[in-house]
Amino acid sequence: MLVQELRSKIDKLRDLFWSGGIANPMAVIEQVSYLIFMKRLEDMDIVHQHGAERRDEEYTSIFQGDEDCRWSSWINMPGEEMLAHVRDKVFPFIKNLKGEDSLYSRAMRDAVFIIPRASLLQEAVKIIDDLNITSQNQDIQGDLYEYLLGQLSISGENGQFRTPRHIIRMIVELVDPRLGETICDPASGTCGFLVNAYQHILKENTSPEIIEYDEEGVPRHLFGDKIPKKARAFLKESSLFGYDFDSTMVRFGLMNMVLHGLDKPIVRYADTLSKAYEEKELYDVVLANPPFKGNINKSDISSRLQVKTTKTELLFMNLFLELLVIGGRCGVIVPHGVLFGSSKAHRAVREMLIDRNQLEGVISLPSGVFKPYAGVSTAVLVFTKGGTTENVWFYDMQADGYSLDDKRNRVEENDIPEIQKKWKTRDPKLPPEKGENWFWVTTKEIRENDYDLSINRYKLIEYEEMVYDEPNVILDRLKKIEDGVAKDLSDLRILL
Repeated sequence: MLVQELRSKIDKLRDLFWSGGIANPMAVIEQVSYLIFMKRLEDMDIVHQHGAERRDEEYTSIFQGDEDCRWSSWINMPGEEMLAHVRDKVFPFIKNLKGEDSLYSRAMRDAVFIIPRASLLQEAVKIIDDLNITSQNQDIQGDLYEYLLGQLSISGENGQFRTPRHIIRMIVELVDPRLGETICDPASGTCGFLVNAYQHILKENTSPEIIEYDEEGVPRHLFGDKIPKKARAFLKESSLFGYDFDSTMVRFGLMNMVLHGLDKPIVRYADTLSKAYEEKELYDVVLANPPFKGNINKSDISSRLQVKTTKTELLFMNLFLELLVIGGRCGVIVPHGVLFGSSKAHRAVREMLIDRNQLEGVISLPSGVFKPYAGVSTAVLVFTKGGTTENVWFYDMQADGYSLDDKRNRVEENDIPEIQKKWKTRDPKLPPEKGENWFWVTTKEIRENDYDLSINRYKLIEYEEMVYDEPNVILDRLKKIEDGVAKDLSDLRILL
């Protein structure tokens, strides 16, 4: 989470735009995102150059022929000169970064630079420079975005929020996407799942002696030096697919993927639940945190979705199974209602997971994971398409490494490393030890409970037997207390 100093600087940046005539919260986020993108673009160009040198590959800078578009080349320009240069040269450069016909450029086509005054741009650039984004951990851009987006909820507008990156990393680790697989997020937002899937594959294919870990356990120097050139091209250009029905989110997602080294990101504008979206059985892995508690017009729903409902969280579960190839794997965040809802649609989704596919894990998340933006109770489902389920692995997460209040400060308690460790060694024949937060449930028991997947339905509650003294011992103790009180009162009367 952002420390207070960074929060204060972001608040100052937001107030600066407000007083500068840009009052719409989403417009503020867009303009700040463009400036951060300009800053990070140069940082990542340097990182990619070092990675290419490490792999003994040639590297062509994205700024070749446009050196004056580097952040470092224009941040010290005089005010009016800076405004004209950024508006007329740098912004068009980032809009057409991947060629005029690329998905990225098509998504950026409607992006506009609306900072009206040189003084506003100068002050904003100075604040962003003072954030020292380069020296922060890899989550800082996402944290900046999340904190800014939180203002939308406060303002009563648009209320979107991103998935915490440490939760994304946990899910990606459980699903374990591999080199050569196709990976999709059909509700991609800022593409956090796709970026982390990419980084996971790089980590698994980087020499261990190269990797370093920051204070949060996030791996660095993921050069992927073990990846052959042909496989690297597939990973960067044909492996990761994102879709979102918010054009602004598509832009944010594309920028996020470009910043992380994906040369030709595939993120498209699409309503993946609608009739216009026809993809089927294409992906080896699906990773997602789809919209909760939404509804879609019945006439717009794709006919290939079998679950009869207008609730988006249930329709997305059906969609994931449609998108996966047989043997494909999925990791998804769902609201708790999906686990125990009593409607026919809720039960149909759970029956589908249990009887026609392999539901492998249910991980209950603490209700504070999405604070301060939402307090909804959620769970992670991990499943494989095809076959049937025999046993389901449950884990009751109590802590995720952050306080579960609105402040979300770092704390020592963290179940995530234990979840990842136990997941890799899970075996239905081995029961948990006393005090552990995981256990197995058979599908027979789940069916007997109306396909209920809520963890409290099956979690064993251990009761400690209370041992009481014999009545005569208790009475004797009470008599001694009474005698003591009587003596104290007697002594008090003598003193008075």
